[in-house]
Amino acid sequence: MALKKEKKKEIIQKFAVKENDTGSPEVQIALLTERINQVTEHLKKFKKDIHSRRGLLLMVGKRKRLLNYLMQKDFERYKKVVKELNLRK
Repeated sequence: MALKKEKKKEIIQKFAVKENDTGSPEVQIALLTERINQVTEHLKKFKKDIHSRRGLLLMVGKRKRLLNYLMQKDFERYKKVVKELNLRK
């Protein structure tokens, strides 16, 4: 269920703030969002997979903390990320 290398590189290039950027909040949020979408699809098929559900909840919490951090630091970057990823905030 891990992200494929090509997809991961594509996401990193799209959201990177500067060259070779993998640690900025934008990149981390985008990667988490992609992973959350994958696990959500998995859970639609396997409803009783409790362990994956817990992992999903942890990822959603981490993404929320990163979004809160970005909102406090730079609101314009926050709005841009939320708009591009179609998040409901």
